[in-house]
Amino acid sequence: MKKILICMGSSCFARENRENLIIIEGFLRTHGISDSVHIEGSLCMGNCAVGPNITINGTEYHEVSSETLPSILKKELLEL
Repeated sequence: MKKILICMGSSCFARENRENLIIIEGFLRTHGISDSVHIEGSLCMGNCAVGPNITINGTEYHEVSSETLPSILKKELLEL
């Protein structure tokens, strides 16, 4: 099972991870992979200065925006 860890600390949440969570959930539904991806929230990932932060399958992504997130999800969850 693939895993997405999304920072929900106050800095990341306010800077765009609230919207990013909605994008992630929609992406998983659209591609029919909701059952094979676990989403988990983190109170703080310790990288506030470079947030919003998301980790997918152990790979950290920083400054994740609604514009960059879809390509990250495609790369990590759909491509082999």
